Amino acid sequence: MRKIIVTEFITLDGVIEAPGGNETPHPHAGWQFTYDSPEAGQYKIDELSKVDALLLGKTTYEGFADYWPGQVGNFAAPINSLPKYVVSRTLRNAEWNNSHILRNVDTEVANLKQSDGGDILVYGSATLVKALLDHDLIDELRLMVYPLAIGGGLRLFDENCELKKFALKHSRATAEGILILEYQATI
Repeated sequence: MRKIIVTEFITLDGVIEAPGGNETPHPHAGWQFTYDSPEAGQYKIDELSKVDALLLGKTTYEGFADYWPGQVGNFAAPINSLPKYVVSRTLRNAEWNNSHILRNVDTEVANLKQSDGGDILVYGSATLVKALLDHDLIDELRLMVYPLAIGGGLRLFDENCELKKFALKHSRATAEGILILEYQATI
């Protein structure tokens, strides 16, 4: 069985929205890019090199599909070539190289998890991640916690979220104060 690994950039106050910039009209968009961390960058490259597929929500997929095909380098090559599964009930076409549309989490994503192959990485995709949490489909949760609070925005966990338990698998801090936390689901 494949593992589904969720990876998120997150602030101290739990916001995951607009880490890179223009994904949403957040007043503090681009907060993640204000930290130049070679160690965090290498972690993301290593993380991507250990998976066999990406699982994305529609909004993240559209942003990635708009940006990554025109990029080159040690991060762009695998992200462009890996199989990409986008979960959406409204997306009609997925034209980015090696992309496939899944219509629902409870059956199609669950079946993907049961299929042959290596681990599957989820970037961002807050709505999808919340659905994966609801269906107990997350095996690992990797958080890069940035040392800032931005006061508001989209959060990973809703106030009415059911109790979910995770065990700390690994942790470290970068020189810039970014915490890299890896948790394993303990369903």
